[in-house]
Amino acid sequence: MKTLHTTAFAMLTGAAIGALAVQGLRAQTKPPAYVVTEIEITNLDAYQKEYVPLARASIKAAGGHLLAAGQNIVVFEGAPPKTRVALNQFDSMEAAQNWRNSAQYKEDRKVGDKYANGTIEPNITENPVVPTHVCGGSNCDVEVRDSLVIA
Repeated sequence: MKTLHTTAFAMLTGAAIGALAVQGLRAQTKPPAYVVTEIEITNLDAYQKEYVPLARASIKAAGGHLLAAGQNIVVFEGAPPKTRVALNQFDSMEAAQNWRNSAQYKEDRKVGDKYANGTIEPNITENPVVPTHVCGGSNCDVEVRDSLVIA
């Protein structure tokens, strides 16, 4: 009987230590960063053919991924965005800033600026605000079930 109690106590102690370790690891996790980009495009076809593949490749190489992008944006409140809005997620603020400051991004941006009137404006945040723009239907670059929120 004594062995049974000792085993049960050891198992409970192990579970408690494991739970504390998981909580400690979660506390050390950095929040994701979101890059919200508004773009005033002057030549949409050339922009999508020449710049978008470069931008997506550099974002992917930096550990980011596209959450939403499109031109058909409905504004619920506030000023309307530029021609195109894109929302990308990175693992951390540091990863997003490293992508933004990378030589690859700067080189790719030269191509994008030819078709975007020099107004590609990425904004990076760890604490996204309440969404006010929606991209939905067939004019989004990503598959959506209902509507896609772009903050």
